[in-house]
Amino acid sequence: QRAERQRSTQQPQGLSHAGNLLTRSLNNGQQSLLRSKEAKPPSASSRRSVTPTSRSHSRDFEDDNDPGRVRVAVRLRPRNAEDLLSDADFADCVELQPELKRLKLRKNNWSSESYKFDEVLTETASQKRVYEVVAKPVVESVLGGYNGTVMAYGQTGTGKTFTLGRLGKDDASERGIMVRALEDIMANITIASDTVEVSYLQLYMESIQDLLAPEKTNIPINEDPKTGEVSLPGAVTVKVRDLDHFLELLQIGEANRHAANTKLNTESSRSHAILMVYIRRSVPEKVEVDISSQEKKTKSNLPVVRKSKLLIVDLAGSERLDKSGSEGLLLEEAKFINLSLTSLGKCINALAENCPHIPTRDSKLTRLLRDSFGGSARTSLIITIGPSSRHHAETTSTIMFGQRAMKIVNMVKLKEEFDYESLCRKLETQVDHLTAEIDRQHKLRERDKYDLEKQLRECQDSFYETRKNLVTRSEFLEKENARLELDMEDILAQLNCQKDHNSLMQDKVAELEINLEQSKQHQLENSTYQKVLADTTQIYENKIAELIKQLEVERAQSESAEEQFDAMKKLSGDHQKLIKMYEKKIRELTKQVEDEHTRFEGVQDQLDLANKLLRDYQNSMQEQEEISELRLKLQEMYQLHESTVNELQALKAEFKDQIQEKETISEELYVVREKLSAEEKRRKTIEHELVKLKKSAPEGDKDFERIKDHI
Repeated sequence: QRAERQRSTQQPQGLSHAGNLLTRSLNNGQQSLLRSKEAKPPSASSRRSVTPTSRSHSRDFEDDNDPGRVRVAVRLRPRNAEDLLSDADFADCVELQPELKRLKLRKNNWSSESYKFDEVLTETASQKRVYEVVAKPVVESVLGGYNGTVMAYGQTGTGKTFTLGRLGKDDASERGIMVRALEDIMANITIASDTVEVSYLQLYMESIQDLLAPEKTNIPINEDPKTGEVSLPGAVTVKVRDLDHFLELLQIGEANRHAANTKLNTESSRSHAILMVYIRRSVPEKVEVDISSQEKKTKSNLPVVRKSKLLIVDLAGSERLDKSGSEGLLLEEAKFINLSLTSLGKCINALAENCPHIPTRDSKLTRLLRDSFGGSARTSLIITIGPSSRHHAETTSTIMFGQRAMKIVNMVKLKEEFDYESLCRKLETQVDHLTAEIDRQHKLRERDKYDLEKQLRECQDSFYETRKNLVTRSEFLEKENARLELDMEDILAQLNCQKDHNSLMQDKVAELEINLEQSKQHQLENSTYQKVLADTTQIYENKIAELIKQLEVERAQSESAEEQFDAMKKLSGDHQKLIKMYEKKIRELTKQVEDEHTRFEGVQDQLDLANKLLRDYQNSMQEQEEISELRLKLQEMYQLHESTVNELQALKAEFKDQIQEKETISEELYVVREKLSAEEKRRKTIEHELVKLKKSAPEGDKDFERIKDHI
């Protein structure tokens, strides 16, 4: 019956309970092979020989500092309750000399054999001490890019699983090599750039099964024909996040591992457990590589990655059927365990003696450990033994296995290669970034092109509208100028007529002056009427004062008209209002001229009346007073004539101002035409640039396609 349940690993001291004293031994064929190998003298072609030459002496190893040689440490399990009960009258069969790194194996009370190992660990050695001397150098090598193997070999009940797979959930000091190795690895890697992945397998009855995925059984082994590297593509590989995650994986694997209750062990492992740790680390600095100068130029900038693998192997011990009492399924399991261990022993012997043929294909275990013994991995082996003399043969077999393993020298190689995957991902990211940037530039160019076309259309619309407005305004100004010229011609004609009329009035005034002089003479002659004349003069003076006031009022009105004219000059921008005001002012001036003409007609009538009065005065002296009145009227008419002349001069000045304004308007029209021509040139320039952009846009698309094809 197959027992699949979780194994609770026990400390070597705890394996001493009554009923747990069970033995694991080599089968008869393996024992005969070991005895024959021990009896043979060392071969001359062997690189090292550690077989004792006498019962009391052992030969030291050569090249102890060789990093490729398999390092072997021996660990002694303390006596348990069964040993104390059964071997109370007997001494231990082994004696340890840790300071000399030697072990003495007693055959009897007077004979013993001494063996030297790389490390000798007493029964009091702590788990931490075992890890530091056995596994830590291998773990450091694995972190440096080398493959490594840590393997435990020994009789059942001697503490292999305790040494390797103890979880230490209650007491961290009891943690085994598996947990401590992963703890060191996780502490020395960078999570961002490095990865750690694990696979946990068991070799059960020559079938490789996945302990993390029990449904996967009979996983095939693949070997690379070029490098000889062994891989298991069907095994589950889990990326380790942290130490707690790894402990969960170990618990799952231990629960799925095959174990059974035999006479030798209540929880005997019925399979070989193999923990595979894959480490991938990026090299931060440039590494010197032995390549040609041309290749160095092309590959010196490539990222370098180190890929290494750590194997931690917990072997199941072989059993003697008479001691284990295995039957049925347990018997079949024992046969396969013994067969795989026998194949491993054959490979170790062949490698130790430098045989040309290494029978690694006899078992799946030897195929999996092909790189660990005689390959490129750094290997460390710990053999566990018990002190009881009852298991002297099993202890001797275990020690001899370790001695032969120490002869093996591996060719340690650094697993370093260029990280083409990372470089490919980086280049793909750069290509995507450049493609996105080109697309963005293309879209930006299209948007700029659209904006320029929109601006050009707006400029064209604005230009056409401005041109239309300017043409309309120019036509209007030309019409206004023509109308003003006609008005000015009419005013000039009227002023000429007024000038002729004034000339006539001046002649009449001259005649009146002559008549006045004559009247003065008559006045001198007629002193009788002086008093009356004085009164009349006073009356006329009052009238003259009133006329002067009226004249001042008219001057104030003229000044207000001049102020209005200045205000009109300031508001020259509003041409239409200015023209209206000009028209109004012209109408007022025309009205004033008409008034003056009417007034002149009145004056002429008065002059006619004065002439009539003078004629009557000549006839009668009583008419002297009327002559004086006429004189005053003549003076008033003269003043009115002067005011009319002033107004005529003002009209001439206004006419000159209008001519200047016309010139100003002409200059503004010229400036506007210049601006229109500049705007036309600017529009043509923008159209030329737009044509260039339209021509360059297809070339940009071709360049984009060419860059994309090149990438």
